[in-house]
Amino acid sequence: MSPVEFPEDPEPSERFPAGLLHVPVRSGPAGCTTRFFRTPLGGRTAVGFTSAAKLTATLGTDQPSIRLSEPALRALAAPLGVTTLTVDPQFSAPATDRTAAEVRERENTWSRWHPQHVGALRVTGAAAVVACLNLLVG
Repeated sequence: MSPVEFPEDPEPSERFPAGLLHVPVRSGPAGCTTRFFRTPLGGRTAVGFTSAAKLTATLGTDQPSIRLSEPALRALAAPLGVTTLTVDPQFSAPATDRTAAEVRERENTWSRWHPQHVGALRVTGAAAVVACLNLLVG
C-alpha cells in the first residue's frame, strides 16, 4: 500500500493576494492617510475591504476610502510597525460621541463655577499659606 499524498492546507497566517482593496482613510494636512485599527487583542492592523458595500456596512456611509492593492497597503503599514492585514472585518466599535465629551468638558471648566466657590478656595489657600508662615516664623 503506497502512501497517499495530500496537498497541504494553507496555514491561516500564510499571505494570499487579496487584489484591490477599499482602504479607509482620513483627511490630514498632507492629504489623506490610511486608517489603522486595533485587533480584539489590542494589536495594530491595516484594514481593507473587498467591496465598497462591505466597507459601508462596517464603517458607515461617511467613511472615505481609496483603492490600494494588498502589497501596497502592506508597504504603507510596514514602516509603522503594522504587519497584520485584516480583510473584510465584520465588526467595529461605534464611533465616540465627541459632542457628549465636549459638553462634559465645558461643564467642568472654571468659568462655570460659582464665584463664591472660587472665593472659598482662594481664602482656604491663603489661610494655609499664612499658617505655614506662622510655623516658620515662630
